[in-house]
Amino acid sequence: MIKISTIIASLLFFSIASTSQAEVISITDPRYDIPNSTEGVLRPTRGMTMSLVEQQFGPATEKGSAIGQPPITRWVYPEFNVFFEDNIVIHSVVPH
Repeated sequence: MIKISTIIASLLFFSIASTSQAEVISITDPRYDIPNSTEGVLRPTRGMTMSLVEQQFGPATEKGSAIGQPPITRWVYPEFNVFFEDNIVIHSVVPH
């Protein structure tokens, strides 16, 4: 009888212990001033102007023409691409 109650108590303990565990989810920092790769690629941040991007990162290797309304422009740099709405950065990405 003691053996069965010990087994039942152990099963209850382990079932409670297993349901009380939490999964840890890591979300990357959405700020762009933190390198997003092992190489440490820094890229323009949202809200920067075209002139400030060019001043801090140099001239782009390719500058696309504005498309759509509001006009969206893409500048290509060797390590990242920058997307502008009018003349303000809306996003910058590191291509794979």
